[in-house]
Amino acid sequence: MQNRQPAILFLEDGRFFSGFSFGSTGETTGELCFNTGMTGYQEVLTDPSYCKQIVTMTNPHIGNYGINPADIESDRVHVAGFIIKEETKIPSNWQSTQSLGDYLYDSGIVGLKGIDTRALTKHLRNNGAMNGIISTKDFDHDSLRKKVTAIPSMTGQDLTQIVTCRKKYKGLGFKEDFDSTSQTQYTVAALDFGIKWNILQLLDTAGCDVTVYPANTSAYEILSSNPDGVFLSNGPGDPAAATYAIDTVKRLLGQKPIFGICLGHQILALALGAQTYKLKYGHRGLNHPVKRLDTGQIEITSQNHGFAVDLDSLPKNVVPTHINLNDGTCEGIRCTNYDAFSVQYHPESSPGPHDSRYLFQSFTDMIEKSLTS
Repeated sequence: MQNRQPAILFLEDGRFFSGFSFGSTGETTGELCFNTGMTGYQEVLTDPSYCKQIVTMTNPHIGNYGINPADIESDRVHVAGFIIKEETKIPSNWQSTQSLGDYLYDSGIVGLKGIDTRALTKHLRNNGAMNGIISTKDFDHDSLRKKVTAIPSMTGQDLTQIVTCRKKYKGLGFKEDFDSTSQTQYTVAALDFGIKWNILQLLDTAGCDVTVYPANTSAYEILSSNPDGVFLSNGPGDPAAATYAIDTVKRLLGQKPIFGICLGHQILALALGAQTYKLKYGHRGLNHPVKRLDTGQIEITSQNHGFAVDLDSLPKNVVPTHINLNDGTCEGIRCTNYDAFSVQYHPESSPGPHDSRYLFQSFTDMIEKSLTS
């Protein structure tokens, strides 16, 4: 069931957009961001890294291929709200089980459609990420302004505790029907800051028997299981606020090979002594060009992050490995005296290109070297 009624988006700087209800009705708040992907809306919705964020899709026509159980990246929708220009009510795909609007309605996600998403995207690019509210019941600007003012800034927020698992598990967790397709060669402990399903899938394909641990797990508990390697997952929020995770990684350095993605990359950098900062409007989409510095090759990457590692703050024992060609920001690091490396983007590419999947092999090669040295 879908409800069609007037709805409004009100931003913290006073800009507003009037449209129609999409998905569930009511009110929702969060940080506004935009994703430039032409496809992959289902993976975006279920990516835990979007916790507390209202996502705008820049592609004007969304929902063409509907929703199917195979493409979810976690056990639930994590976005705070969803904004599109035009909805496809009758999807065309043999795998589709329901429309996008019905999926949002069933998940209790408040959305907005029928607005100029290009104008909203330009506004965020020019003025930076900002908080906002979508409402289908309150259209009074003074009232909406008060509600928006009360929303905390993303800076300083530790959101990993919202999205992490509550207890450790093996395999793919909510994907109970998952069958491993590889022959296990290595044991890996994965710290769950908001891990995506396809990351676990690709670790399995690379020959890793993965045990997933809650974000606040101590280094002692991880090391007591004696894994061959440690993986640091993606996730939402300000990396500097996850002080317990930074402390854990500090204690793991030099003990086991470490590979980090996205928030895991930022936490590894902080543990090594670097600093992070908030980007003006973040990197979110499927076609971000990244240069691999050791070969000069260009990778087209999938990205979703609002914070970045400060290149100028890297200590002497940490070198950059990848650079974003759009703005020159750090996209990867490697430690020279510990077996540890990480990337800012998403090599699991769900959705997105497969240019960077070699990194999972790089991780197992590092593990193999450590076991035989």
